[in-house]
Amino acid sequence: MGSDRRALLVVFVFLFLAGFGSSTTYISDGVFQSHGSTGRNLLQAKKNCPVNFEFMNYTIIISQCKGPRYPANLCCGALKEFACPYADDLNDLTNDCSSTMFSYINLYGKYPPGLFSSECKEGKEGLACPPSSAPQVEDDKSNAEHMSHHLLTVVLLVSVFVLQFLLS
Repeated sequence: MGSDRRALLVVFVFLFLAGFGSSTTYISDGVFQSHGSTGRNLLQAKKNCPVNFEFMNYTIIISQCKGPRYPANLCCGALKEFACPYADDLNDLTNDCSSTMFSYINLYGKYPPGLFSSECKEGKEGLACPPSSAPQVEDDKSNAEHMSHHLLTVVLLVSVFVLQFLLS
């Protein structure tokens, strides 16, 4: 009976921790859509983007995504490499990050309208970003979230060991 409880506890803890480790970041398909004026926008005005896309280095996209054919594998790969570090801001529909970023991409690359939205499709979630795609500079909020995530994991592990000790 005791070994059954212990096995059940181990399975539960494994599944719980697997949920923490399996989070993947995506660039939502919604960033490709134009969310322009549709009527009553006074109360729905978008916030300015916290990321300054004006002076970013767009070389990764412009050097790989070239016409007249615009190969999807190169264009989409370059887009992901450039945009994935900013996925959270780009997916936030309350700001103008996605429209600002695509405006500069199209300005510097002189791409046909809708190129990336028609070529770059991976799944229903959008473009999957690699786990290591994070902006070069982390702010205090992301550091705090990172620390709280680790603290939660430590508390969970200590709780599991205490629970296992009490059940044995």
